[in-house]
Amino acid sequence: MVINQQDFYVKGVNYTIRAATNGDAEEISELRLQIDGETENMDREKGEGYIDHAGFERIIEADTKHPKNLFLVAETNGKIIGYSRCVGNDLKRFLHKAEFGLGVLKDFWGFGIGKNLMKETISWADNNGIEKIVLYGVLETNKRGIELYKSLGFEIEGLMKKDRILSDGKYYNTYIMARFN
Repeated sequence: MVINQQDFYVKGVNYTIRAATNGDAEEISELRLQIDGETENMDREKGEGYIDHAGFERIIEADTKHPKNLFLVAETNGKIIGYSRCVGNDLKRFLHKAEFGLGVLKDFWGFGIGKNLMKETISWADNNGIEKIVLYGVLETNKRGIELYKSLGFEIEGLMKKDRILSDGKYYNTYIMARFN
């Protein structure tokens, strides 16, 4: 699915949120790799689950055609600095919900990019018959993320104990969070 482009100016940074296009595939591939290496809040370590530009071209093309999928990018000065993806389900029992994930370069944390990516996705979901958006695996130590999600109407629905092992060798819990419209 595609949305109209939205422009933002936050704390001196101009950026645009728009639907991903096939021309973004290579940059998104590199961006995802970089973000995975910047924080342990993501599911992957740098290089794990690598998707090359051809893989992202296929994902973007499929998401553009699917009425319950949305792939957005945040861009400043011609450079993609964040992304979000919302993926619906084709099974009748789950048509009402979609899974959501996002990533923003660490240098651009604090400029509302993640929040605005989420707001655009929530607005799109509310207008396209998606009643529930689910975030799986929100790391318990990701306090900023959890507060952001709560501020947008998400609630903690569950706890997965000892769900991840991080670089310190310790187990960490993750939350399942969801927003129901």
